[in-house]
Amino acid sequence: MEIFNFKFAAQRVAKQRALVGCVGSGDLEILVEPKEGDTLNIQVTTSVDGSQVRWKNLFERVFAMQELPAVNIEINDFGATPGVVRLRLEQALEEAQHD
Repeated sequence: MEIFNFKFAAQRVAKQRALVGCVGSGDLEILVEPKEGDTLNIQVTTSVDGSQVRWKNLFERVFAMQELPAVNIEINDFGATPGVVRLRLEQALEEAQHD
């Protein structure tokens, strides 16, 4: 198991918490918690050793050219593919914007 931390500049406020996915399914879960400030913080706990660069590149692609919310994101990964990670991340961020 490895734990990685990432930080990105945030430009907007999230409205609520969100939880998507389930790590027990052999997939991953993403928890989003709104916070004060101007950063989006991510902590990834993964079963895939040596994958920090893959995670960094994925986040940079997903977050390119969009306004990010000020949130703490916790990702618990059990070897999900990049496509599944992107789908769950987009779902979580969208859910955090609903009233």
